[in-house]
Amino acid sequence: MRKLIVFLATAGYAGFVPLAPGSAGSLVGLIVAWAIFGGVWQVPSMIVVPVFAAAFVAAWWISGQAEEILNQPDSSHIVIDEVLGMVATMFLNPVDRGHLIIGFVLFRLFDIVKPFPAGFIDRRLRGGAGVMLDDLAAAIYANIMLRMVARLIWPAA
Repeated sequence: MRKLIVFLATAGYAGFVPLAPGSAGSLVGLIVAWAIFGGVWQVPSMIVVPVFAAAFVAAWWISGQAEEILNQPDSSHIVIDEVLGMVATMFLNPVDRGHLIIGFVLFRLFDIVKPFPAGFIDRRLRGGAGVMLDDLAAAIYANIMLRMVARLIWPAA
């Protein structure tokens, strides 16, 4: 069970890349978002919301367990939060190459900068809650900003 938790928390061990594990996890999330919203599965939005909510709750527990296994709070190896953050960033946005690239950059920016409440959450909450919720806040910012940037770049879309 411990190996499965670490596998999931690190997005198939992407969190163990030596440089920028958060970006590696976000890249996995970008592929997952593309598969869900436009590529392989094209899942309807009304199904995505409850499945995302369930996945988020599971990831909350998984990331908390992974912290204990890795013996490190909010370990940089835990990137399941970045995976789901990218999915939230791309929710109800087009998944063409331009939107995916801009969404990735915006999510990474907000995840690193951590504007309120993401920074507050990151500093105050521990365990799975702290791991997951700051990235959800960053993803909400990235999703909104992606919509705004897209209107400037592609006004007719």
